[in-house]
Amino acid sequence: MTKRIGILTGGGDAPGLNAVIRAVVLTAKRRYGWDVIGILEGFDGLYQGLLTIPLDESRVRDLLPRGGTILGAANRGNPFAQRVEKIDGTVEYVDGSQHALDRIAELELDALIVAGGDGTMAIAHKLVLMGAKIVGVPKTIDNDLNETDVTFGFDTALTTATEALDKLQTTAESHHRAMVLEVMGRHAGWIALTTGVAGGADAILIPEIPFDINVVCDKIQRLQASGRRYSLIVVAEGARPVDGEKSYYIKGEGRSEGRLGGMGNMVGRMLADCVSAEVRVTVLGHLQRGGQPTARDRWLATRFGSSAVHLVAQEKWGYMVALQGTQMVNIPMEQAIKMKVVDPKGDMVQMALDLGIVFG
Repeated sequence: MTKRIGILTGGGDAPGLNAVIRAVVLTAKRRYGWDVIGILEGFDGLYQGLLTIPLDESRVRDLLPRGGTILGAANRGNPFAQRVEKIDGTVEYVDGSQHALDRIAELELDALIVAGGDGTMAIAHKLVLMGAKIVGVPKTIDNDLNETDVTFGFDTALTTATEALDKLQTTAESHHRAMVLEVMGRHAGWIALTTGVAGGADAILIPEIPFDINVVCDKIQRLQASGRRYSLIVVAEGARPVDGEKSYYIKGEGRSEGRLGGMGNMVGRMLADCVSAEVRVTVLGHLQRGGQPTARDRWLATRFGSSAVHLVAQEKWGYMVALQGTQMVNIPMEQAIKMKVVDPKGDMVQMALDLGIVFG
């Protein structure tokens, strides 16, 4: 009997998602002779009964270099907490997980592949406990998913951020300025740390190490005294001062998580009060999510997508594919859900300190 498998992309978009879709379709068709359908708009699309699209080789032929996801994504979709606005204007959250399971049955799916980060894997794990046949593919530009050395999307985001820092360096040197670059990283500072080291930053501010702005000011003043009249500071959006809080431009309400933003500008204002150089701030934002995936992300996403199909063949429900060293392995989703953050006392932070970079 021909298997019929579905695939959806949960959470925010990431370069390489289309490469995963392509690999799933080609492996399913050519290796196993299975049919594949795409579920639009992530778990929201599954829950709400949105249209699905059949995925064949002709539809995925040119997907490798394309950013985003042809299936769409919903980074706040959760069938266990569906937002319902009542007539009186109040909002409540209802458990629609059984409806999601019913939808899987209505679509006559023998299995479902989900690509996403820790939130997506947590939802998938709960559905598996209720009887769903789901396998996972790790995806996040923040590289903060546990049990896998790297996630696809990270390399592209890192390349974008490093190229931005390189460009800021030339204009900073020309105008003798202190340049602040804000990058993504809500709870984990992998993009900021790696970008800062790769781009020669003088200071890196990450969520794992609350910063003292005076340490950064001292660093810049010492650089100026030595004759170097420019400096580069990389700030993760989730960084915070030792005596302050993270910066939000939209506060969270109820079960809705707030949206970070503004820490780069806050650091810029702090620096302007303590250094003689002019300070300029650049916020990369969603530029890090967009554009063509790098060759490394295309390669990794293709490995993940193909391996996920083999997991379906093995009926390893509740497992996620992962990269450890050079090998593809299978990890229970509940182990992968724990967030992977930068170790403040780890060798990567120590290396940066050895290079003279400060973390505040």
